Amino acid sequence: MNQNKINIALLLGDPSGIGPELVTRLLSEEITNKANIIIIGEKNILENGLKISGKKINLKFVEDFNEINFQGGDKFFLDISKGKNHDYKLSECSKESGESVLSALNLALKLAKENKIQAINFGPFNKTSLKLGGNKYSDELHLMAEKLEVKNFFCEFNVIDNFWTARVTSHIPIKEVPNHVKKENILKPIKLINEAMKLNGIKTPRVAVQALNPHAEFGTEEKEEIIPAIEEAKKIGIDADGPLPCDTSFITAYKNKNHDCIVGMYHDALQSGLKAFGFDKGVTVQGGLPLPITTPAHGTAFDIAGKNKANLEPTLNSFKIALTMAENKNR
Repeated sequence: MNQNKINIALLLGDPSGIGPELVTRLLSEEITNKANIIIIGEKNILENGLKISGKKINLKFVEDFNEINFQGGDKFFLDISKGKNHDYKLSECSKESGESVLSALNLALKLAKENKIQAINFGPFNKTSLKLGGNKYSDELHLMAEKLEVKNFFCEFNVIDNFWTARVTSHIPIKEVPNHVKKENILKPIKLINEAMKLNGIKTPRVAVQALNPHAEFGTEEKEEIIPAIEEAKKIGIDADGPLPCDTSFITAYKNKNHDCIVGMYHDALQSGLKAFGFDKGVTVQGGLPLPITTPAHGTAFDIAGKNKANLEPTLNSFKIALTMAENKNR
């Protein structure tokens, strides 16, 4: 094993979407030579991706991780086909696609628990196919946290241009959000995003915190919960600021470069701003897990699957973040 490089597992993503073509394009990028690469998946999905992207990648094929030796600088494909050669239809959700993704992901998580890989970077999954394939969790982050036996707080980070966001609540009804806006709940993502950004190379992250109410004044949550959380964060050495009114928070924090990241109270307060500024270049980081796990923030894009039109930038950015965080974590 090349001890100077970290081991990154690449997953092809949903075989019916744009993941396989994006990952095969990523493999021809120079930056992938900075890590030991193990692609995990079925050989025919890889071949379909290569056919669409028109790339030729020199890979060594193995069926067991223990066959891998990185001394020669090779990239490896860990084939989990086991004789299966399913014809995955493009642009269609299916049980088979979900099962394929779950097989590759479960193996990557097993290797992570065994400390054989130090980061995972995956092509976009399709939640419907995952559910059809047997995923019983609300999303892939909860699946990963369960498989990795995570007991601490975890949440999804979304990133554009190295500007990071985290949420106090995620996929819950708006009417339930105020019940969760409590000092201890706000502190958790503030602490987590601060630590994650340090791993990504920002020595003292400037953390903005959004308000819940319009103009940060039409309600009691700011005074009673959000400001005390910010003050507590400052006491433990975090450069926290706010609460910023939601409607101008992305102008203040992101566009005017006053902050490196932002923590919000609910999904749309963050995602609306983030997607307005960079829907085509976003990255998702699975925060709070024992190793960096990243993916492009977009979906499986069934409308353009197979056409080699997908923008590589989010996939490339997601790989760069996984690499940087893993290198810093394993120093």
